Amino acid sequence: MATPHIESAKEDIAKTVLMPGDPLRAKFIAETYLENYRCVNTVRNMLAYTGFYKGKEVTVFASGMGNPSMGIYSYELFKDYDVEEIIRIGSCGAFKKELNLYDILIVDNSYSTSYYLTELNGDTEKSLPGNEEINERLAEAATSLGYGYHSGNVYCTDVFYNYVNIDNLRDFFNCYATEMETFALFSNAREFNKKASTILTVSDNLITKEETTSEEREKSFNKMIEIALEAIR
Repeated sequence: MATPHIESAKEDIAKTVLMPGDPLRAKFIAETYLENYRCVNTVRNMLAYTGFYKGKEVTVFASGMGNPSMGIYSYELFKDYDVEEIIRIGSCGAFKKELNLYDILIVDNSYSTSYYLTELNGDTEKSLPGNEEINERLAEAATSLGYGYHSGNVYCTDVFYNYVNIDNLRDFFNCYATEMETFALFSNAREFNKKASTILTVSDNLITKEETTSEEREKSFNKMIEIALEAIR
């Protein structure tokens, strides 16, 4: 089978999918961590690989940037490929000065002013939760690996170069950081009664102005990747 955006056969996609935004990060994860992996999608260079991690089958499928791109791929994976759970693994910009570069954040809730959910099915909620079971597995994996982590809310924006009131988002909505894909993922998971969670690495801090390079974002988020892989069931 195929969809307008995915060329894979149904049996080529595992029931659990890890979704980085960057296609090259998907390639890096497959080459670094998976056994017997194969490339299962190249449409629009949105690379996807299916292989095995410690005997467990997993697909690593890039989402691209922003709610619309994440929305397309996660929608088709849930609906057409019967994927049961998706874990987004990505980067975020911290709203709290105590969050350092490379710190790990497991997302409790995604708050957004996006109209993605409203256009999807008419719902008007602006905050959606991550799956509690997966979040518990992520936390357990982080602990077993000896990696520290934070848990908190994120602000999911449609505008990368925005000038929102960070103090308002941090203080009134308790958002630890901002990113661009989680709200669409959580919306689609709810639409199809599937599971979705997000784990993020701090790539820059909007308070201290610290930031990582594009190469570091592609290849230096190993702790987050290892936590997600260890959380697979």
